[in-house]
Amino acid sequence: MAHPQENTLLAKQITPTPMRLLVLDVLRRQAAALSLADVEQQLGHADRITMHRTLKTFTDRGLVHRVEGGSGAVKYALCDPACTPEHHQDLHAHFFCTRCRETSCLLAVAVPPISLPSTYQVQETSLVMKGLCERCAAAAETMQ
Repeated sequence: MAHPQENTLLAKQITPTPMRLLVLDVLRRQAAALSLADVEQQLGHADRITMHRTLKTFTDRGLVHRVEGGSGAVKYALCDPACTPEHHQDLHAHFFCTRCRETSCLLAVAVPPISLPSTYQVQETSLVMKGLCERCAAAAETMQ
């Protein structure tokens, strides 16, 4: 019987490899979105190019979504299981904390629909808010 992580990959038509299983495990254990450098730090001396290709495959197959903004680095977070390569079901806002530098998915905050002229074709939508996360805001208040 396949391991649950393997089933997750197979459901997205991704061949389970040791690196893919490791990267998926790292993403599942983190509450915040992770950059390639974050994943690399978690895995130690793994091959950076293989990790990059793994994250690209995960993005292309609808397993993770890219989060741009805030830190200057692209970060990755797990998608809703209903996401497909063609359509992400989890169009939500993200929050970048300017103090701890973590990027969080705000699943309950939907990106509002935006009407564009019909001559434009949206390929990706991103909403990133910046400020202090709950933990850092609380720490700032106790210091005052």
